[in-house]
Amino acid sequence: MYVWLIGLPVIAVSGVVARLASRHGRRAGFAMAAITLILLAGAVLLLLAAAGPSAAYAASNGVAAAGAAAATGTNSGALIGAGIAVAGSTIGAGIGVAYVGSAALAVMSERPELFGRAMVIVGLAEGIAIYGLIVGIILIGKA
Repeated sequence: MYVWLIGLPVIAVSGVVARLASRHGRRAGFAMAAITLILLAGAVLLLLAAAGPSAAYAASNGVAAAGAAAATGTNSGALIGAGIAVAGSTIGAGIGVAYVGSAALAVMSERPELFGRAMVIVGLAEGIAIYGLIVGIILIGKA
């Protein structure tokens, strides 16, 4: 709960700063890169804050606390792994679809009869995201 109370204002302020920075031409790219790095550092700190107390509690109370956490079904590692799997696969699929889609459009502009083949290849690039989603669902089921 406290993580969201910290994180939401940071996201809102960074959105406003990014909007203001986009009006300044070339410097906007550097401002956006700085905002992205600041948000990345903040996300890592929030992740550590969210995972920190439960890990410290389990370490201070020994095996009994770890057994209680396993009995209640709280496995934050599986949830973090699911998030990483889904995020990584969708980013990779987006990059793949960008390259394959632009090449497919270039081919279809010269030879329209290759539409079916081009869409199959774009679908294969998009399948990466589906595999990541399946892995995420499996990991959430294990949590």
